[in-house]
Amino acid sequence: MSDVKDYASSLSDPNSRKFETFSYLEEMDANAIRKQVEYIVSKGWNPAVEHTEPENAFDHYWYMWKLPMFGETDVDRILDEAEACHKAHPSHHVRLIGYDNYAQSQGTSMVIYRGPMTA
Repeated sequence: MSDVKDYASSLSDPNSRKFETFSYLEEMDANAIRKQVEYIVSKGWNPAVEHTEPENAFDHYWYMWKLPMFGETDVDRILDEAEACHKAHPSHHVRLIGYDNYAQSQGTSMVIYRGPMTA
């Protein structure tokens, strides 16, 4: 297993911190984020947007941006809400969640905008 990548992250280096599975991959561009939203919609999950200050991302609840978008299937509308949240809170992390109403849990969650990191 020597070829497994080491992700050196620490509290002392804010830029090294990871959030959910997708943060271990290369940063997603707009097309990749769109594909994730399309996946959320295709699964019938309810999208939601949350945000928080970077320093509170690990030990606080994230703030809801409006209510979850129950039954929303318009990918552009979902992306517009995430962008509106980012514009309203440019210094915050913004994440997109897909709630699986059958499993009563999050089906997916990913940070799609990162606020500036400070120590």
